[in-house]
Amino acid sequence: MPEKKTRQAAAKDKREGKSASTQAGEYVREEIEHVREGKHGAKSAQQAIAIGLSKARRDGVKAKPSKTASKATRKKAAQDEQASKSRKQPAAKRSAGAKQALKTASRKTTAKKAVGRKALSKQAKQAASKRTASSRSAAARKAAATKGAAGRKAAAKKAARTRKRAAS
Repeated sequence: MPEKKTRQAAAKDKREGKSASTQAGEYVREEIEHVREGKHGAKSAQQAIAIGLSKARRDGVKAKPSKTASKATRKKAAQDEQASKSRKQPAAKRSAGAKQALKTASRKTTAKKAVGRKALSKQAKQAASKRTASSRSAAARKAAATKGAAGRKAAAKKAARTRKRAAS
């Protein structure tokens, strides 16, 4: 069950006209925090992202699977979308079983390692490398357009800090 602040952040993103993937990003961020806090584990950054996307879709975010997604991923996305339309609660035994499996995963792999800075960086680079330059450029233009003046200023400051850190 997503936290209230996550739902509010996603709703704010939707009001601001941001993409479905940006809205879903709030749920992914929450899931990564859960793994870091030790609420449950994840075998990899990809698994944590998949759980977050699933939660987002079940909460009504219209995040489509990628064009290169597997048949199983597409099927799961369709199931999640269908679940968002019905108000039925998931079975308690099923939820408990899923939670237990995730807790076991945290014992098998170090949670910090699965969603650590390096793992997330590697995942982001891998995902970006699958996209074309024009696709990345278009996404950046759209992000700049929906960011607003204050957002652009904050992003510029962050970029300057990053450059300063990289130079030293």
